[in-house]
Amino acid sequence: MVPLKKVGILLGPLSFLIVLLFFRPDGLSEQGVAVLACTFWMAIWWVLEVIPISATALLPLVLFPLSGALDIGKTSASFGHKYVFLYLGGFMIAMAIEKWQLHRRIALMVINLIGTDISKIILGFMVATAFMSMWISNTATAVMMLPIGMAIITQLKDNPLTQENETEVFGKSLMLAIAYSASIGGLASLIGTPPNLVFAGVIEKLYNIEVTFSQWIIFGLPISTILLIICWQYLIKYAFPIKQKEFPGGKAEIKRLVSELGVMSTEEKSILVVFLITALLWITRSFLSTWLPELDDTIIAMLGGLALFIIPSSKVGEKLMAWEDMKNIPWGIILLFGGGMALASGFENSGLANWLGEKMVSLENLPVFIILLVIVAAVNFLTELTSNLATAAMLLPILAPLAFSLDVHPFLFMVGATMAASCAFMLPIATPPNAVVFGSGYLTIPDMMRAGFWLNIFSIFLIFAITYFLLPLLWDFNAFSFPKEFILDK
Repeated sequence: MVPLKKVGILLGPLSFLIVLLFFRPDGLSEQGVAVLACTFWMAIWWVLEVIPISATALLPLVLFPLSGALDIGKTSASFGHKYVFLYLGGFMIAMAIEKWQLHRRIALMVINLIGTDISKIILGFMVATAFMSMWISNTATAVMMLPIGMAIITQLKDNPLTQENETEVFGKSLMLAIAYSASIGGLASLIGTPPNLVFAGVIEKLYNIEVTFSQWIIFGLPISTILLIICWQYLIKYAFPIKQKEFPGGKAEIKRLVSELGVMSTEEKSILVVFLITALLWITRSFLSTWLPELDDTIIAMLGGLALFIIPSSKVGEKLMAWEDMKNIPWGIILLFGGGMALASGFENSGLANWLGEKMVSLENLPVFIILLVIVAAVNFLTELTSNLATAAMLLPILAPLAFSLDVHPFLFMVGATMAASCAFMLPIATPPNAVVFGSGYLTIPDMMRAGFWLNIFSIFLIFAITYFLLPLLWDFNAFSFPKEFILDK
């Protein structure tokens, strides 16, 4: 049997050539065809892991300029996107926490507080991560929780009575729990994830209608809560079931390990202060922007990261972080995210995103509930390869006239699509939290695809059901006055 990787080596470039040379649909520019061809090549190599996935993320730097998809300046600019540096600043703080063993202390304190039941530890992480993600960026939340989660994994010793490596299984489950709950938590509030803000912005810009924070949370919180519970049960019972129910030794062992740590060192205290100040700035950024309008999550992350090179440690002449420590940064994940941003830029600049969105208008002859289900499913899987922010920005203005043509309230399609844009759970490049936890080393792409596919399916039907049946009841549609005319390129 020929290994899939060997097939993929040829299948990637072959699919690229076939699409580039022979695919000529109406309304799609040559530039858009080129981006689509590059996407096929990258998707095949990512899925089959033909070469390291971070290396595959560099393909746009070669393929985009040569195929005419995007020039080298715009392509390479994506690898310097502000979110790349948000990652970098967050990882710098995470590396410092790990270097001085603060993560071990936090992990043991978390276990001691929650208890030694493994399923409850995962739930505790999910609730904490989801709650934080309601108020700060899901990327920042995942970066904060990653070192704590990794420290807890190292405390779990394999049960000699089981055949499989249960530390590894627990590691996969906890890493995905952090990533998934960071995305799920963002659904609950208007500021929790970028697509929610895009929806509010589009509605206000096009129709001068304000969707308030309280209106959104009435709808978003139930979806977030139900999906979080489904996700927890799915992870611990089906995706990565763990036969070992408690940590070896239970509470007594955890207390012994806590006592072994002794008092906090000067370095631990300093890093904890940096960590807490960074988190506080992330949480309060929306208030601080009144006085510092240019302040954003990336600036805060880099501020925290740079402080580590300034604050001295207890060792004479040494700081909390040295440049040599930077070799431990998962640079491959940073390149992977840059490649994902380059792909999203190609979709947007080539017109491919608009072309895909306009194809949805051809659905107007179907029943409304089928159209809504197709929209939610299409957006869900589309954001596996594209930015959820870019997807929401290009689709929401297109869905409004589709709703008007069917005499349906625009919120039905627009809110469904907005929610679906934040529920891509299959690939590392799908969402920033997925990329963050993939850098832990506990997960492979097949792990993420297998677990994420079914969670995608669950989220599609949950979002469809609540949007179709409950949204009209939770939001009084009659209170929103929409004009019947709409200019597509407005």
